[in-house]
Amino acid sequence: MNYTELGIWKYLRELVKLVYKLTKSYPQEELYGLTNQIRRSVISVPSNIAEGCGRQSTKETIPFLYISRGSLYELETQLFLSNDLEFLPEEKLNNLLIQIQTWKKLLNEFINYYKKL
Repeated sequence: MNYTELGIWKYLRELVKLVYKLTKSYPQEELYGLTNQIRRSVISVPSNIAEGCGRQSTKETIPFLYISRGSLYELETQLFLSNDLEFLPEEKLNNLLIQIQTWKKLLNEFINYYKKL
């Protein structure tokens, strides 16, 4: 299956758009700090799924799926920090955390699927 047909990859592209829109409101002095780090983390999630799917075997794919999952945890931490620094209101943080929990579950299911191949 081509990675572009994967529902999880498509959903995670939506997460990228959401996070980019969100970080547009961050302070300009954070452009090369937290804003950049958040964007790098969120881009890493669907990118590593794509890279893993491009590998020759399931054994080679799974580590990239784990990296993708790790990037979701990294993103989650950065969003907590954004809230701590008052760049991200509590309500937006909580909404994002709910979505991230859903994506983590979906990604775990995808990893488990791949492990069974």
